[in-house]
Amino acid sequence: QGAWRFHHALEDYGPTPLVRLNGLAEELGLGGVFVKDESHRFGLNAFKGLGGIYALSRAVARELGLPAEVTLEELQAPSVQKEVRNMVFVTTTDGNHGRGVAWAARKLGCEAHVYLPAGSAPARAQAILDAGAVEARVLPLGYDDAVRYAAQQAQEKGWTLIQDTSWPGYEEIPTWIVQGYTTLAREAADQLAEAGVDRPTHVFLQAGVGAMAGGVLGYLADRYGAQAPVFAVVEPENVAGIYASAQAGDGQPHPAQGPGETIMAGLNCAEPCTLTWPVLRDLASWYIACPDQVAERGMRRLGRPAAGDPAVISGESGGVTMGLLDLLMTAPDLAPLRRDMGLNRQSVVLLISTEGDTDPVHYQKVMTHD
Repeated sequence: QGAWRFHHALEDYGPTPLVRLNGLAEELGLGGVFVKDESHRFGLNAFKGLGGIYALSRAVARELGLPAEVTLEELQAPSVQKEVRNMVFVTTTDGNHGRGVAWAARKLGCEAHVYLPAGSAPARAQAILDAGAVEARVLPLGYDDAVRYAAQQAQEKGWTLIQDTSWPGYEEIPTWIVQGYTTLAREAADQLAEAGVDRPTHVFLQAGVGAMAGGVLGYLADRYGAQAPVFAVVEPENVAGIYASAQAGDGQPHPAQGPGETIMAGLNCAEPCTLTWPVLRDLASWYIACPDQVAERGMRRLGRPAAGDPAVISGESGGVTMGLLDLLMTAPDLAPLRRDMGLNRQSVVLLISTEGDTDPVHYQKVMTHD
């Protein structure tokens, strides 16, 4: 409730579209397909600003001894800004989270330093600078080591770490970030109800560390209760920490053992978020690891829509769930899995396109080749 109220008080808040793809549903033999298009969120081309702005505001309020329910407008008041301007935030990102943190810091009048892992697209670093970061630097490190570097910088320089994953001893700020993502889930559920859909039967959620997946799954499971949908957690096959954790079967989170090479930059995270792992462990029914071709398939399926359907511009991390759904419903050798998952003409599937074309060059490359 706190995040929902906070977001609704923002002057540039508005729910992102829930796109109904009737033509695609008919082609695939499903009762309905809905895609929550997060490319429209706050002008950031991805959903991450929801967690960034809520977590930064809560962190500032905590630092200044202000009530937790403080609004952004109150934090922007001149009497408060004298102290707010002295705060410095730092984070590591594959792109979208860092852009959200930079945007939030600019709104609050704070400073943000953002680090990206090796191999990050220059366009993603530039977008973070454009959003307001004073630094957006690509490190010669993988994602998880870059997170540790950011944490070290925070400790040494007295900065505040705003990271969208957690570990023992670092859970309060990630909790706020996850709570921020629940606004997305509430919007989707409300929009489905407005469209005459009581509930989705299936929800496919992509996962990097699993913060968004855990937050959305937790909200929807609580909202629908005994009528909760079937949840599937989807990751890149080369860096599938949630999948590896589920496969281990001991109830504990485990890092992915793959090479960490994937075009799905926003999901290229080996170590699961300890905060949301129990939710994914206990409430998800399926854990699926996909090769990059599945993400490309989904990007094209959304960007080249079926007759009568609107196009959705979806990036690599945003399109993977659509690619998986399309493959499940059309590949003959996946028919047994399709049946086991209960995907049929009575199914109503909810997908979240978590980002737009955050790497425009690669997006055009994917869309012009089959």
